[in-house]
Amino acid sequence: MSEVTHRVVIVGTGFAGVGAAIRLKRAGITDFVILEKDDDLGGTWRDNTYPGCACDVPSYLYSYSFEQNPDWTRMFARQDEIWAYIRGCIDKYDLGSHIRYGQQLTSAAWDDDNATWEVLTAQGTSYTARAVIAGFGPLHSPRYPDVEGLDTFEGTTFHSAEWNHDHDLAGKRIAVIGTGASAVQFIPQIRETAAHVDVYQRTPSWIVGKPDRPIGAFERALYRRVPFAQRVVRNTIYWALEMRALGFALHPRFMKPLDLQARRHIAKQIADPELREKVTPSYEIGCKRLLISNDFYPALAADDVELVTDGIARVTPDGVVDSNGVERKVDTIIYGTGFDVVGNLTRAKIVGRGGAELAETWEEDGASAHLGISVSGFPNFFLIIGPNTGLGHTSMIFMIERQVEYIVKTLQALDERGDDFADVRPEAERAFTTKVRAKLSGSVWESGCSSWYLDDKGRPVTVWPYFTFKYWADTRRFRTAEYEFGRVRS
Repeated sequence: MSEVTHRVVIVGTGFAGVGAAIRLKRAGITDFVILEKDDDLGGTWRDNTYPGCACDVPSYLYSYSFEQNPDWTRMFARQDEIWAYIRGCIDKYDLGSHIRYGQQLTSAAWDDDNATWEVLTAQGTSYTARAVIAGFGPLHSPRYPDVEGLDTFEGTTFHSAEWNHDHDLAGKRIAVIGTGASAVQFIPQIRETAAHVDVYQRTPSWIVGKPDRPIGAFERALYRRVPFAQRVVRNTIYWALEMRALGFALHPRFMKPLDLQARRHIAKQIADPELREKVTPSYEIGCKRLLISNDFYPALAADDVELVTDGIARVTPDGVVDSNGVERKVDTIIYGTGFDVVGNLTRAKIVGRGGAELAETWEEDGASAHLGISVSGFPNFFLIIGPNTGLGHTSMIFMIERQVEYIVKTLQALDERGDDFADVRPEAERAFTTKVRAKLSGSVWESGCSSWYLDDKGRPVTVWPYFTFKYWADTRRFRTAEYEFGRVRS
């Protein structure tokens, strides 16, 4: 086992990890290493290569504020362009030499005596660091359905986040399990060549139209020559999406216009009243992730697609049996069942002061962290997109930048004080969590549906229930009184 010493270990090369690395470097902190479990960079936008994969946030907002891209070709960028954007940031900020590929984090343990983290990877490499920044992201670990007989299926199966491009879908009879954000994008694509597609829907999603369009050469040239013009567009989009949060942050009644928009979208795109009823949710809009699509409903209405809402009883070697006992023969099953959002934060073993494990710390009351960044008892350990900082209405890049900025301020405070560690005080973390959960109580997210906004015990540990500009205000200043500082005793 080899050992490497660095000031900071960053985990992940998606938007979170890359954003952290860039900010560290701009702050003059260059002694860091980025651990990437795969053999290439990019996180979510490397892994998700399914047909039709694209962002559901306008591309002008789905990018770092300090690194605008004037060359987006669509209002909603596709996977390959976003992946290329991340690569471009790596190259521009010369981060390649900091990345260690094929290094999957398995554990990180705090050493009280030396005030360092001992980070271990599955490949047997040990890194010693003063601080750890966990940027592995929420949409990272595929969630698979628990269905009887899946292991007996003799055809081809794969998850949308692990798309099997070697398997030709042309002429195949396909079963798609799930109708979430990924499925809404790839189902219209695969039905174009498939013989038949059965779509198994447990709960319908609210869907509104996707205001996508090409961005022409003239417009791109304008943004290259006049960056301020692109910034105006970005700011306009930001505030337009921020207004969507009225129903989240103030009162569910403000969701009514969005509800009407979604219902009109169904009425406009689906003529069959029975199908309309199947795709119309019974829960309040916003309770689950709001989706955007112009082609999903027309795909469901096609003759070669059947929407099944009876639930899956079991899988046979050559088909899927629904809860009414009807078997539909298929030769391919695709899982569009999303990700283990909450569980991903504790997939690796994180051990803090006194041998406390992060998973056990969160077991009783659910995942929590001060500002979604710092957990008491885990000094110099920082989460990006941690508990209660997820969003349902706008770009997560905004939150990532605010969190990275706050982390750098913490490290700078350590330098200024000459201390070795900063550990958020339990009362500060508790006050933040209490305030956020009180706000969530009675909100649209707790109005009765199940979603990835809640953990497996129904606790609201994922989403941020305010406007994002409030988070900007909350993280603008680093408050030393909220942390315990210390140094290694000689």
